[in-house]
Amino acid sequence: MLQHFHILTLTHRNAKLKEIGELVAAFEGGTGLQDHLTRLRDAGIVKEVFYASTCNRILLLFTTDRRVDDSFRQSLLPHSEPGLAKLRHFNGLNALRHLYEVAGSIDSLVVGERQILGQLRESQEMCRKWGLIGDDLRIITNRAVLAAKDIYANTRIGEKSVSIVSLSMQELQRHAPSRRARILLVGAGQTNVLVAKFLRKQGYTHVTVANRTLARAQQLAAGFADGTGLQLDQLDSYTGGFDVLFVCTAAAEATISPERFRQLLGSEEATQKIVVDLGVPADVDEATVRMFPFTYIAIEHLRSLAAENMEFRHREVDLAHEIVDRHLKETEMVYQTRLIERAMSEVPSRIKEIRHTAVTKIFRKELEDLDPETRELMDRMMLYMEKRCIGIPMQAAREAVVR
Repeated sequence: MLQHFHILTLTHRNAKLKEIGELVAAFEGGTGLQDHLTRLRDAGIVKEVFYASTCNRILLLFTTDRRVDDSFRQSLLPHSEPGLAKLRHFNGLNALRHLYEVAGSIDSLVVGERQILGQLRESQEMCRKWGLIGDDLRIITNRAVLAAKDIYANTRIGEKSVSIVSLSMQELQRHAPSRRARILLVGAGQTNVLVAKFLRKQGYTHVTVANRTLARAQQLAAGFADGTGLQLDQLDSYTGGFDVLFVCTAAAEATISPERFRQLLGSEEATQKIVVDLGVPADVDEATVRMFPFTYIAIEHLRSLAAENMEFRHREVDLAHEIVDRHLKETEMVYQTRLIERAMSEVPSRIKEIRHTAVTKIFRKELEDLDPETRELMDRMMLYMEKRCIGIPMQAAREAVVR
């Protein structure tokens, strides 16, 4: 019943991110993804198709009566790509299970990552607008969304952050710095970009950014009402003070030496300061940590918290699998019902044809001999029986599926 459903996928589990990126580029490049997927459908390679890609996954869900082998894989792209041979194949109920596990973030690089469901829904809407999703994939993709929502609602798989930046902000809030606190960001790379996003969300406005490239520092600082951008070497003469210091650079050596930290402190005491070090290797010199009594939030501590939280999420996976199993059974019933509805869709027109033939041909002379009132009564009786006859087989079929 479900054997014409297939998934071909390349993920972080069986390929390097570079290989996934190359395959995504092959599908989405050239004449564009829509034209490419439409070609697959129009050529009869697939009947319906759903495409989704993320930074660590490419997934094709499709229906076809063809054999999905190496030759089929090669037909997906106009030119041979090395990644095609690595595509994992799931068929029938296993394909649906994989889709539900992806939607519910069980199969994610980061278990419990809710973002994947949003990405799948965007892909679903995109393929629907392009006319690539028909009745079959509409049912399956909608059921995948329901299964994922059930997982998030009835497990704790998405609880307890595993993001280093998010955890650093949680640790910071434990010390309850004022929203008027002076924040100093050293470094303007991707990590501190995320830090800045959290700071804006929390309502901090007094932020100074120091970076090797002044333009980059000023760009990041511009997102705050009272933001200032500096070049990194200006820290040695910086007198603006700070309450919270975030530091994350790409430097091979520690950026915050005892001398630089003393300059940043000025005449203020270290005891009230909070330092969040997100650098790898550490951006705060060990000697600085020993010499000054500030509150130190180190990346190793945050990594330990992330590992504990990830272990917590993994313990929820068994319960998530039970939810997936239940939804798969429901999907089989829903799909079987839909197949019956399709098969029975001609019943009303066939019954109408029988009634029309009976009135206009088989019993035409007998009906013509009836008086108008009797004939009207006969018409009402046949119309009533027609409606009742249409409903009986439909109801019986649904009850058979439930049983």
